Amino acid sequence: MVVTESIRIERTKHSRISQVDFANLPFGKIYTDHMFMADYRDGEWKNSRVVPYGHISISPATPAIHYGQAIFEGMKAMKSPTGDVLVFRPADNWMRLNVSGERICMPPVPEELFMEGLSTLISLDQNWVPKDEGSSLYIRPFLFSADEYIGIRPSENFTFMIILSPVGPYYSTPVKVKIETQFTRAAEGGTGYAKAGGNYGAALYPAKLAQDEGYHQLLWTDGKTHQYIEESGTMNVMFVVDDTLITPALSDSILAGITRDSVLKLARKWGMRVEERKVSVTEIMEAAGSGRLREAFGAGTAATIAHIELIGFEGKDYYLPAIAERKFANRVYEELEGIKRGTRPDPFGWITKM
Repeated sequence: MVVTESIRIERTKHSRISQVDFANLPFGKIYTDHMFMADYRDGEWKNSRVVPYGHISISPATPAIHYGQAIFEGMKAMKSPTGDVLVFRPADNWMRLNVSGERICMPPVPEELFMEGLSTLISLDQNWVPKDEGSSLYIRPFLFSADEYIGIRPSENFTFMIILSPVGPYYSTPVKVKIETQFTRAAEGGTGYAKAGGNYGAALYPAKLAQDEGYHQLLWTDGKTHQYIEESGTMNVMFVVDDTLITPALSDSILAGITRDSVLKLARKWGMRVEERKVSVTEIMEAAGSGRLREAFGAGTAATIAHIELIGFEGKDYYLPAIAERKFANRVYEELEGIKRGTRPDPFGWITKM
């Protein structure tokens, strides 16, 4: 359904921007003055609007609460040296949102609605985009059921929203991860490839157990055998063994990360050997034990590149080389940050100027 109506704008009467310490931003706790909303009713999108950020009214019977019929995306915007607001690969997030929506029985969000809503919202709140290195404007589009019905069936009414959050680094230090071989994040034939809220809710308990042991995150393994590494809790995962970049091949239990894809494209452009395939726990642990595992890192929107300091497996911690020695991960982080901030060339056309 093509969006034909204009976006109604209601500006906030009292901006909160003066209350924000942009030099000390936490992740995901501060939100800008406005938010974008649109409703899917009677088979079409309508009532597109930007309103002051605040609580929303929903039915206590909505399937979004009872059955997890909700999906989301994550993007980032940064300011260029000339003051332009640059968003990294928003069209890819729009496409992935609709891939998730199809799996969760949701109507597609039109590209025009997604991009115009995003552009209008960022234009209003552009002064909230941080300028300091390591900080950015995190963008959270999400879609959820707006039905008032607790029977189990695909919903008929939905709400699409976008909220914005100025953020500092997601991880302030290199991460410690534990290989999970008991609990399962996603199973074959399930919703692991979708950014569905329920995927993350189900992962909280195993992650908490690992955090109680001193780890930051889990490395999830396949749900059938627990012999193959799939992804981390908030990121795809990559390894440099000898001189080869290795990452688990995409499947219906692994999220098709946009940062993951960006890293792989840059690695291939630079002539690095890249392998997308099944990655066994045994292979990585043997490489770690023999010193052949030179780098390991997570790749995701929130962190961009998160260096893995150590990997815990079966009661033993395997430490990786010092961060300063990691040539590829450091290089790819600097390249991606430069592209996002407009200080380096954008050979793949990833940047959209808002």
